[in-house]
Amino acid sequence: MSLAARLWRFLPLRRGAAPGPRLPAGTSGSRGHCGRCRFRGFEVMGNPGTFKRGLLLSALSYWGFETYQVISQAAVVHAAAKVEEILEQADYLYESGETEKLYQLLTQYKESEDAELLWRLARASRDVAQLSRTSEEEKKLLVYEALEYAKRALQKNESHFAAHKWYAICLSDVGDYEGIKAKIANAYIIKEHFEKAIELNPKDATSIHLMGIWCYTFAEMPWYQRRIAEMLFATPPSSTYEKALGYFHRAEQVDPNFYSKNLLLLGKTYLKLHNKKLAAFWLMKAKDYPAHTEEDKQNLSLPDITQ
Repeated sequence: MSLAARLWRFLPLRRGAAPGPRLPAGTSGSRGHCGRCRFRGFEVMGNPGTFKRGLLLSALSYWGFETYQVISQAAVVHAAAKVEEILEQADYLYESGETEKLYQLLTQYKESEDAELLWRLARASRDVAQLSRTSEEEKKLLVYEALEYAKRALQKNESHFAAHKWYAICLSDVGDYEGIKAKIANAYIIKEHFEKAIELNPKDATSIHLMGIWCYTFAEMPWYQRRIAEMLFATPPSSTYEKALGYFHRAEQVDPNFYSKNLLLLGKTYLKLHNKKLAAFWLMKAKDYPAHTEEDKQNLSLPDITQ
């Protein structure tokens, strides 16, 4: 039965309509005025026309609310579809190496509350900062901008591996401008977010690779930086080349040949461990890697394995 039909059952009868059974006055009760008490319900309604209009307005309000819900749901679906479309465009531009176009696309949505957009914007900001034609002043602005986008992405979705990964990367970049003391002080935070990214997505080779870089960096830390670390922490951050090698190999197993720098660091780590044969194998793989980005071209500069 429709809502209108259900409401109509409760409306007062129109003039000329067949009345229902009428209770005789004075029945069932010792006082004569009690007969009137039985009809208090109709008295409360007051004017039947006013009551009818009230019920119709209530029905219209209900239908209006239902319409609002339908429209709101449609708007949410449309917004989600729009975000998906933007993400597809962004991923296409990223894979195509269109760094500046990607940044221009995503900065249109910098006020977004969507973690997927925000971590991509952090990555795009950082990638523009890495371009050789970007001035030092612009680079610094972009590095801090990237950190803010990554921080917002993490706030919006703490369960997204990419938000943790890019927050750690951007926090590490900021350390280049805030000095070695700040960089070392942030070391445990950076490690924590890389480990969280791996936990959330064990198949993301980049997060595993970055954990390898963290280990490599602290394995080769010079003595004066170790002294600073000892001043900052009761147990300063440290690692070994063996741990770094384990992460680089693990990343390669998850996604073979995914990144020229992973190949390069495998070679360099084997050099640190005095295994020239395996060092040469991985360094040649890095040299033969197709150069798609400026970083790939930089990675073609190989260390001398004869030393």
